[in-house]
Amino acid sequence: MQVLKEIIARWWSEFTLQTKLMAIATLVVSLVMSSLTFWAVNSIQQDAQMNDTRFGRDLGLLLASNVSPLIAEDNLTEVARFSGRFFNSTSSVRYMIYADEKGHIFFGIPFSENEVKNSLTIQRKLELPEDYNPKAKIPVVRQHLTPNGIVTDVFVPLSHNKEYLGVLAIGINPNPTVVASSNLTRDVTIAVFISIWAMVILGGVFNALTITQPIKELLLGVKNIAAGNFKQRIDLPLGGELGELILNFNDMAEILEKYEEQNIEELTAEKAKLETLVSTIADGAILLDSQLKLILVNPAARRMFNWENTHIIGEDLLEYLPLEVTQQLKTPLTNISHEEHLEDDKNHANFLPTRGEFTITLSSPNQHIFRILLTQVLDQNRENIKGIVMTVQDITKEAELNEAKSQFISNVSHELRTPLFNIKSFIETLFEYGDDLTEAEKLEFLQTANNETDRLTRLVNDVLDLSRLESSKSYEFTPLDLAQPIEQTLRTYQLNARDKNIQLAQEITPDLPPIWGHYDLLLQVFTNLVGNALKFTLEGGKVTVKAYPVKVNPENTKEISHVRVEICDTGIGIAPEDQEAIFDRFFRVENRVHTLEGTGLGLSIVKNITEKHNSRIHLTSEVGVGTTFWFDLPIYSK
Repeated sequence: MQVLKEIIARWWSEFTLQTKLMAIATLVVSLVMSSLTFWAVNSIQQDAQMNDTRFGRDLGLLLASNVSPLIAEDNLTEVARFSGRFFNSTSSVRYMIYADEKGHIFFGIPFSENEVKNSLTIQRKLELPEDYNPKAKIPVVRQHLTPNGIVTDVFVPLSHNKEYLGVLAIGINPNPTVVASSNLTRDVTIAVFISIWAMVILGGVFNALTITQPIKELLLGVKNIAAGNFKQRIDLPLGGELGELILNFNDMAEILEKYEEQNIEELTAEKAKLETLVSTIADGAILLDSQLKLILVNPAARRMFNWENTHIIGEDLLEYLPLEVTQQLKTPLTNISHEEHLEDDKNHANFLPTRGEFTITLSSPNQHIFRILLTQVLDQNRENIKGIVMTVQDITKEAELNEAKSQFISNVSHELRTPLFNIKSFIETLFEYGDDLTEAEKLEFLQTANNETDRLTRLVNDVLDLSRLESSKSYEFTPLDLAQPIEQTLRTYQLNARDKNIQLAQEITPDLPPIWGHYDLLLQVFTNLVGNALKFTLEGGKVTVKAYPVKVNPENTKEISHVRVEICDTGIGIAPEDQEAIFDRFFRVENRVHTLEGTGLGLSIVKNITEKHNSRIHLTSEVGVGTTFWFDLPIYSK
């Protein structure tokens, strides 16, 4: 029963509200019509029963008046003959029973007393109604139901000369025409009722199959379209307006699918462009959602934080950042990622900052200085936070450059102040006490001022030379005999080397082919390298300039690719941690060895000049043993 209820409930829930209302209206109308019909049939039956009652009462009184004298005379034969003739003359009488004053049946049609006794072996007694009164002159009437209809029982007292003789019971058959009419009406009503509901059920099934089901399919299709499933199609073989609606729906879904594919292609292309653009940015770019989960990380950011071989997309950023970065960014990131809104006493809105800038120094594995910018990503209405953009800039070089510039300014200030002070001091002495000085003292003072002026000139020239080399100025190259600038350089520093007791030598391969270069620039290279070698070589040491050809194939002595130049010394050497920065601008190793001269620009000038010659300067050094600088120059080919 429970299963049947569930089936009926599920079946009923599938109908639309309109169908349910129609079914309820049909039920009400059919019940009203059926009630009216049954009421009419019942009224007809009640009228028929009243007619039967009147007929039975009149008939009972008529029979009683005719048979009472015969019963009083105990002339049962005449009673039987008269009753039989009367019974056979009409079909309305179902039975006739005569009982004495005690209710014992002594004669009946269609049976008699003897037949009753013979068949039942006992004497039967007529059961009288409770309201039967022998003294009453009005018969008692009642009805009882039989398979052939309602039979009217009439009980008529028998009396003669005021003497009670017994009772006459007559059964009156119902009017067959009325019974047939009533049965027919009832059957027709039931048939009509069943037919109406059969039509309603069939109509509901037809509606479910032909209208409701397609509408449900359409509704499901519309929901799928609204959810973004533009591949939705409805395949139902229907015609008419519903079929046209389904056809139009499929056309609409196909058009939307094409639009979606086109939009996806455009979005994919734009995304690819954006990712390509982000990947080419030199700065690190990181995109986070509002929960600080990683959405996008460009290669620069991966290199900065050593994430090249780590799958981090979708993970929490704070779990992968270095400890120094996490400590400084955890609170700002948490604040920026939450859209907290505070109200002050003046009802002015205070929002958390949408941007933040931080400078963080990492100590391992290598020292780096990062500038990190945090920016909120808001929705179209600028009301809700959709994510955070994190820009990471490696400003290590910038910081080093700023430090070098500061150091350079300090060095230049010192370099300028010392010679200027000396020049001013000696000139003031000459000006104020010139007459008191000897000629030798005057010459010494003038020589000192001249040397200090040369020192200032070198400083200014170094700065100008570096600026000129780093500009886009082009130089005219010519074929050169490399021995000439080498010999000129050695002649220039011969006296300086002799004063420091340092041996200055050259090893130039005979018949060295001419190289393609600029004489003045190469002379400046040799001047800087030899001057540095003499500066950092102790007394008794040796500085050697070498030049020799380098062959493409050692077995073929005729194929010379370039000429290699080496400047070797037996000086103090350069520490490994300084070798990488030795060619940077304003970097001075002499600060570490407590020398005062130099601007830190010489080797940077050498690096720029060798690059102008399509070459690179290299060094090999060992602390306490010596240093070798070397570079290659292209040979001149006609």
